[in-house]
Amino acid sequence: MGSLELQPSRSRKSNTDAEAYTDEAHDDDVSPIEEVRLTVTNTDDPSLPVWTFRMWFLGLLSCALLSFLNQFFAYRTEPLIITQITVQVATLPIGRFMAATLPTAKFRLPGLAGRELSLNPGPFNMKEHVLISIFANAGSAFGSGSAYAVGIVNIIKAFYHRNISFFAGWLLIITTQVLGYGWAGLLRKYVVEPAHMWWPSTLVQVSLFRALHEKDEQRMSRAKFFVIVLVCSFTWYTVPGYLFSTLTNISWVCWVFSKSVTAQQIGSGMGGLGVGAITLDWAAVASFLFSPLICPFFAIANIFVGYALIMYVVMPIAYWGFNLYGANRFPIFSSHLFTSQGQLYNISAIVNDKFQLDIAKYNEEGRIHLSMFFALTYGFGFATIASTLTHVGLFYGREIYERYRASHKAKEDIHTRLMRKYKDIPAWWFYLLLILSIVVSLLLCIFLNDEVQMPWWGLLFGSALAFIFTLPISIITATTNQTPGLNIVTEYIMGIILPGRPIANVCFKTYGYMSMAQAVSFLNDFKLGHYMKIPPRSMFLVQFIGTILAGTINIAVAWWLLNSITNICQDTLLPPDSPWTCPSDRVFFDASVIWGLVGPRRIFGQLGNYKAMNWFFLGGAIGPVIVWLLHKSFPRQTWIPLINLPVLLGATAMMPPATPLNYNAWVLVGTIFNFFIFRYRKQWWQRYNYILSAGLDAGVAFMAVLLYFSVGMENKGLNWWGTNGEHCDLAACPTAKGIAVDGCPVH
Repeated sequence: MGSLELQPSRSRKSNTDAEAYTDEAHDDDVSPIEEVRLTVTNTDDPSLPVWTFRMWFLGLLSCALLSFLNQFFAYRTEPLIITQITVQVATLPIGRFMAATLPTAKFRLPGLAGRELSLNPGPFNMKEHVLISIFANAGSAFGSGSAYAVGIVNIIKAFYHRNISFFAGWLLIITTQVLGYGWAGLLRKYVVEPAHMWWPSTLVQVSLFRALHEKDEQRMSRAKFFVIVLVCSFTWYTVPGYLFSTLTNISWVCWVFSKSVTAQQIGSGMGGLGVGAITLDWAAVASFLFSPLICPFFAIANIFVGYALIMYVVMPIAYWGFNLYGANRFPIFSSHLFTSQGQLYNISAIVNDKFQLDIAKYNEEGRIHLSMFFALTYGFGFATIASTLTHVGLFYGREIYERYRASHKAKEDIHTRLMRKYKDIPAWWFYLLLILSIVVSLLLCIFLNDEVQMPWWGLLFGSALAFIFTLPISIITATTNQTPGLNIVTEYIMGIILPGRPIANVCFKTYGYMSMAQAVSFLNDFKLGHYMKIPPRSMFLVQFIGTILAGTINIAVAWWLLNSITNICQDTLLPPDSPWTCPSDRVFFDASVIWGLVGPRRIFGQLGNYKAMNWFFLGGAIGPVIVWLLHKSFPRQTWIPLINLPVLLGATAMMPPATPLNYNAWVLVGTIFNFFIFRYRKQWWQRYNYILSAGLDAGVAFMAVLLYFSVGMENKGLNWWGTNGEHCDLAACPTAKGIAVDGCPVH
């Protein structure tokens, strides 16, 4: 009966319920963040039912469908992520239909004196809708589509061709997902309740919910605008998504210089520097960094500066100027691993029967080499992690400390005061989940060690790292909409401590990084519930149940595909038109080789080629100190504290699989809307900016699903010049003399 609505008796309701909990919008009551003031209302109606049959039915159904589809699409050459916005749009008419057709009769059950149950407690309301969308997205950290730990199962079975049991894979997924709940519960008061922790990505959700539910008497209502954008986006995506896919990556430089390797390295948006490359595909704009319309401009500026310095200053100097590490023997932009002669490295040759590194075979094959961009990506990743600690310590340390000391005395904003009307989540709920997930994980490491390779102390160490980093990274996400990852530092640490064991390394990374990322995702959802005035206990239960359901479906779909599709993920063995190439898992596999199988000592240590990259740790730690000193020296220069080095140094963290084409388009669109339109057309921005983002995302998602099920499953593709990629094949070629690679000219 948990799916039925518990309603207060009629005698307790009145026509003034909403007014009773509405605060006047005085100066003290409004949010200090302008974007929040323009988007979130300062009212609440606690009488709205949330635990309804409609919410449970649509929430469970949406969670199951999204988990299935996102895991299914994750193996494709062009992965597709069905986002939370799609659920918001699709469930609204279904919820209203259920409200119109379900019986409204009320009844009582023994033991629930004074309360009534009903399958249909009234109109489909906004709070139900919010919980349904959170339900659907519960198992996906920041819209990633599926549980991170599925990648471990994928690389074991598809790349290393070894075995792991279904039960071990399921435990890995569930424990890494649930562990984040504990961290989130401990930190809610510091990164959800404070007004200046505004979580920009939640505002697009708030704006869309209001557009879908609130009456709007203006000629161009937000709901009407959303429908127009959705239809246009839906219709247009048939062109770059199927009919003329070259419009996704237009690299005209490659067309002009069709036989020049260097020109194509410069002009390719997918495998080069992306100079002049453009896109007419919204999916390419928003696929990796999410929609640029929801990112504040100062964060866009930081990302652009960092990206431009790395891609257009550091890279050309390193590749063409100094030829660092023999860079011209390899592609300029690639995540693959190479031999010293520019050939793809044969990883299977260096793995022994015990699933560990075969030292003799490794010495015979030679050292692993990286492309110049891939090496620099790791270097700047080192700097990002170090700068995260010093930046938060200098700019937010005092505030965090003071809030800890006076957390119950600090002045609350309007939204926090409204949320006090609801019962809070007992702390022991979080502690219990934290303890249970750690205990089960320990049992997994001890009794199924042959499959996961990670010792019990590795689990405790990884969990401690995740807890330490969750607070600073949550603060950065809450203020900039960017989330620095722990993947590099966790890989590095475990690679030093326990080299030669690739699965132990990725398991340590998943417990150390994924539990932090999941905690940040839960906190983001809690902030959405904070803005929408959702009872905290309802939020918690929906997130928890959704996470368990999603993780179970993820591993079931993965198991099905890995055992039913021949040579899945093996692009050299699959038919030319096969979509099952697993690009994200390829990057995950390469990382397991670098950090786990071979180990950082043989790549970034004394036995490797890239030991100078370790200096990036020191540079990243010192950088925020310099910015902080400049801020103290010139306090009137308000632009100085806007220099966010964790964001700037981590600008290219998503590359690869993201490309210069994605970054260039993202920066351009974000600057137009969040600088020029925000500054000069603020009224339009207030009404339509986030609605535009939601409509574009939803249109692409709906059409992508339709295209896949109508033509993709049968491999009914078109074959003409406009569907043969960006025509920059030479961008993947080396330029060093004497290096011979198939399909490339020999210099």
